[in-house]
Amino acid sequence: MLQKYIANTLEELPVIAKDILSMHNKERIFILEGDMGAGKTTITKALCRQLGTTDNVCSPTFSIVNHYLSKEMGDIYHFDFYRINNEQEAFDIGFEEYIYSGSYCFIEWAERVINLLPSHYTIISIKEVEKDKREITIKINNSL
Repeated sequence: MLQKYIANTLEELPVIAKDILSMHNKERIFILEGDMGAGKTTITKALCRQLGTTDNVCSPTFSIVNHYLSKEMGDIYHFDFYRINNEQEAFDIGFEEYIYSGSYCFIEWAERVINLLPSHYTIISIKEVEKDKREITIKINNSL
């Protein structure tokens, strides 16, 4: 199944995030794909808000992982693997424990840890089509 959205403004993201989470309500692992500056962290903020966190959602570029808490959904983890040099670094921070915890995990630059990913996850691809306009495509990866 492939879903597509066009976000013309940031104000449209909460509705898109709500729809994504509703359509994929059993999913917990979300891979965010897109060029630098495409909006991966911005859509993650919208998704986390829909999940009920009031924490400051920001890019974990330097910390690699950010932890947010939602009263309704519990722990939420946000990863950014842009700065890692190899998969061992992700393994060393306990990445596999996070993704198999049953908590929501949003992962940026997942191609850098491809061998550590579970066989089933949802991919959110973001592409800038014009200034401030994004095409968001959702698909399921299931290599079972």
